[in-house]
Amino acid sequence: MILYISGHGFRYELENICRLFFPFDKIEVKTELDNWPDTRAVRAVREGGSLSVRFYDGDFAAEKTDCVNPDIDGFDDECERLFAVMMYGIFSDYTGMTPKWGILTGVRPGKLMRRMSDNEGEEKARRYFSEKLLVSDEKIDLALEASRTEQSIIELSRPDSFSLYVSVPFCPTRCSYCSFVSHSVEQAKKLIEPYTKLVCDEIAYTGEIARRLGLHLETVYIGGGTPTAISADQLFRIMAAINGNFDLSACREFTVEAGRPDTVTDEKLAAIMKNGATRISINPQTMCDKVLENIGRKHTAEQTVSAFNMARRHGFNNINMDLIAGLPGDSYETFKDTMAKISELDPESVTVHTLSMKRSSKMTTGGDLPDVEVGKTADKMLRYAKESLSTGGMKPYYLYRQSRTVGNLENTGFAKKGFEGLYNIYIMDETHTILACGASGVTKLKAADGYIERIFNYKYPYEYIDRFEEMINRKSGIEKFYNEHPIK
Repeated sequence: MILYISGHGFRYELENICRLFFPFDKIEVKTELDNWPDTRAVRAVREGGSLSVRFYDGDFAAEKTDCVNPDIDGFDDECERLFAVMMYGIFSDYTGMTPKWGILTGVRPGKLMRRMSDNEGEEKARRYFSEKLLVSDEKIDLALEASRTEQSIIELSRPDSFSLYVSVPFCPTRCSYCSFVSHSVEQAKKLIEPYTKLVCDEIAYTGEIARRLGLHLETVYIGGGTPTAISADQLFRIMAAINGNFDLSACREFTVEAGRPDTVTDEKLAAIMKNGATRISINPQTMCDKVLENIGRKHTAEQTVSAFNMARRHGFNNINMDLIAGLPGDSYETFKDTMAKISELDPESVTVHTLSMKRSSKMTTGGDLPDVEVGKTADKMLRYAKESLSTGGMKPYYLYRQSRTVGNLENTGFAKKGFEGLYNIYIMDETHTILACGASGVTKLKAADGYIERIFNYKYPYEYIDRFEEMINRKSGIEKFYNEHPIK
């Protein structure tokens, strides 16, 4: 697909609107149009305050126009919004699709809803989402409900607060939908021990910086990958390094992802519990064995039940479970069966994701692309999940979106009261600084005025190991940042 733009710089937003309706098209952006090409194309032109959008695909052509007073405040923002509205209308007529999030393409709809509600009140925020952004009532209600809970947790954060993220980028196998930088244990076996040693060194170095700056630790999150893919001893050492180098006396939450049920053992659970974790995730994604096979996971639904019960026996009373709507081979009926089995286990929280077709995933590169009907089914799945989890006493507490999700849907965390995942809210809201350790970790430093600066670790474990000293030197940027942006 070719996107022609002229007279403005709204490339990013208009590309995103194109992807809502044509997620698998390669989008080429041009600023000049000599002749219409023999392929799908859309043109967005601004001349003064006059706007026009023309779409062409084979025998189909459509055009919309509008205008904006150049003298108004926020002229550019209004032009960008109207371009998106016009493109949305044309594409919706052409495809028969009406994405429920309207023209809203940002990953943090709850954050926008909360800001508008604070400034204008909920009723005005609701009207803006509906009339200006074309968001459905169903999704407006979801954004409002999640934003209310988010706000109460965000208010716990202080100006000197931070969270710690530690990456363990190894998995038993790579799922077909996954694009995370993670290595299978079999392929990366020789890297795991040197990686463990170095990440402990980085944790110690980062803890020393946090102490010198007088930062206040709110939450810890060990993710991946699958942290429980490494040995119990290696996991113990990483957690012990956190305990030995950070002040956890006021830490509100310590999460460890035990994502793959087939990696959960008594020894690993004992190591996690002994080192003070307060929350773990056991993530089946589905409780249908055939679907698990389709996505390349080597465990069964029964192993999920076994791992969950094992965690309960070890005393874990805050367990999250992740599910994905729209997986290949999953039907509405099998998804309902998954929800029934999850409800029977009675975890404290459930995160319901929508399948996202990442560029580098096996599904995408292999051409196993979902059709429109998959998006419709995923929509039914999400509505059923909300109904089922609400009946079980859970409410939405955080919300985010990804590009290329089937049906242009969302990911929602549901939790019983008092069991919300705090780190999830802090990272998604960008509430405070996140100090990250490990391969692919991104430290996000937040100033009092909202300015954010990032420090990137190397992505791959072999890079992380080979260039560790060079990477560690980057972390001097943390103290430099706080010298330039002192805590107020």
